[in-house]
Amino acid sequence: MAKQKKQRFEGIVYSTSDDFEYNEIDAQEEVETLPNEKQKLRVGIDKKQRKGKVVTFVSGFVGSDSDLEDLGRVLKQRCGVGGSVKDGEILIQGDFKEKIIQYLSLEKYGVKSVTG
Repeated sequence: MAKQKKQRFEGIVYSTSDDFEYNEIDAQEEVETLPNEKQKLRVGIDKKQRKGKVVTFVSGFVGSDSDLEDLGRVLKQRCGVGGSVKDGEILIQGDFKEKIIQYLSLEKYGVKSVTG
């Protein structure tokens, strides 16, 4: 298969204007991470579409992806299990809801337990 080139000017086919300048907009702007006290994290348990396996999720983090990855790494280490960070949400394998809420409270995060 031949490699496909990524289009530089997506959505622009042709312009008849002599003074037209295409301005590339960065779709991913870096979001500044809020301090721990201002974060409003939601912690819950989910087993839908996971073949009956339970995962603990942490959502609502406002900040950069690298800070979210760091928090996910710390939570996985504290629980001693695997997990992942996808779509702005931390997934921890197993039922560690109370342990995660306790740790986040000690670190001064705003934490709320949710069902779901």
